[in-house]
Amino acid sequence: MIPVLVDIGGPWKVLPPGIHDASLEEVRVRYATNERRETLFEGFRRGFLVLTGAGCRGVFLNGSFVNEKLEPGDFDVCWIPTGVDSAKLDPVLLDFSNMREAQKKKYGGEFFPLNATAAPGAFFLEFFQKDKYTGKPKGIICVH
Repeated sequence: MIPVLVDIGGPWKVLPPGIHDASLEEVRVRYATNERRETLFEGFRRGFLVLTGAGCRGVFLNGSFVNEKLEPGDFDVCWIPTGVDSAKLDPVLLDFSNMREAQKKKYGGEFFPLNATAAPGAFFLEFFQKDKYTGKPKGIICVH
C-alpha cells in the first residue's frame, strides 16, 4: 500500500521514510494522474516488465514521480541484479553513458543496478531514501 505523502520541509511532499510495497496497478492508480505522469508511468511499466521478465526480483521506484510534483521530470529506479539473465535485458538498461541519455529517451527515466554506487559510500537503495533538498529520510516504493 502506498502511504499518504508527508511534508519534510522540501519543495514537495514525499513518501514517509521506509520501503513501501505496491503493485504496478497501485502505482498507476496513484501516480498516473495527468498526461505527463501517464507518459512516465508507461515508460516505467515497460522497463519494469523487461526487468521482471529477465528475472529481477526487486524494483524500487523513486524520483519526482513518487512525490506531489504535478509535472515530474522523470522517475528513478534501482533494481536487484542477482538472478537476472542479462541476455533478456534491453541493453539500454545497462547503458549509463551520456548521463543515461538512452534510458531517458526510451523509457523516460533512469534504471540503476542496486549494487551500483550512487555517491561516495552510498549505494542506490540507500541514496534514494534521502531527500535531495533537506537531507532527511524519505520513502521509496518496491513495485511487484
